[in-house]
Amino acid sequence: MELESLLRAKFPRDTIEPVPKGEYGGDALLHVVGPLGQVCGTILWESKRTRNWTESWLAKLRDDQRAAKAEISVLVSQALPKEVEAFDLVSGVWVTHPRVAIPVAIMLRQSLIEVATARQSSEGQQTKMEMLYSYLSGPRFRLRVQAIVEAFSNMKEDLEKEKKAITKQWAKRDEQIERVMQSTVGMYGDMQGIAGKTLQEIEGLEMKALEAQKLPEGDENGEHEQ
Repeated sequence: MELESLLRAKFPRDTIEPVPKGEYGGDALLHVVGPLGQVCGTILWESKRTRNWTESWLAKLRDDQRAAKAEISVLVSQALPKEVEAFDLVSGVWVTHPRVAIPVAIMLRQSLIEVATARQSSEGQQTKMEMLYSYLSGPRFRLRVQAIVEAFSNMKEDLEKEKKAITKQWAKRDEQIERVMQSTVGMYGDMQGIAGKTLQEIEGLEMKALEAQKLPEGDENGEHEQ
């Protein structure tokens, strides 16, 4: 009860469950709760108040740990093995003196939290990778890519049709403009022949008029007489 009280005071967020008598050994189960409220593991605690150390306690506590499905077991005892001064890991069980029980609990809790966090992070990455692979290799991704390709193909076809239509329209308008310009130049040349120099020059048409003039004397191909 004293150990349970110390654990409750130090770790108020954790869940401390007294071990009912007759189920299995140990005094309390400490369910470690991480900073995000996730359960990170369980520590089985047992306290001894005897003057002499008994080696059989370790095997019994390991059996109790397996029965309780706890990740860690801790034996708090005033009597310690000869090779242990304050705390140590002995045959898979953490053995500690009562004066350092809380520091040992802090260390063990932190290790459980770090391991659980790393495991969850790894599981999350693996799950995301599996989901991504499943999506990329599945029909949904293929259908979406096909839809994108079809949309681009339709856009390309429409663009080509529009380009051909515009080119055809441009050629038609260019021909019309050229015919208008030729008619205008011809009319200007006729008027210049009639009015002579009294007709004011129109910039742009003068050059056209020169281009419209007949070639020098020669044959139809414009060759000069030899």
